[in-house]
Amino acid sequence: MSKPIVAAAEPVKVTLEEGKRYFFCACGHSSRQPFCDGSHENTGLAPKAFVAEAAGDFFLCQCKKTGNPPYCDGSHMALQNDPKT
Repeated sequence: MSKPIVAAAEPVKVTLEEGKRYFFCACGHSSRQPFCDGSHENTGLAPKAFVAEAAGDFFLCQCKKTGNPPYCDGSHMALQNDPKT
């Protein structure tokens, strides 16, 4: 299995609809970040399906290092200290 690439070094604010199913890009290759566009094919990685538990604005991970996908947990802050990550 390959490792995901960093799509961006900061999270993105998105508006989610309660009860709607989304597919979070886990590989970093999607051109529709932070959502999947099928670019994970042949990477050994798969998108993470999730259902929004509430409606509103949320920050979703784009560095692909969060411990709570798809939500940002601040893991991108380490990228500032280690640019080769």
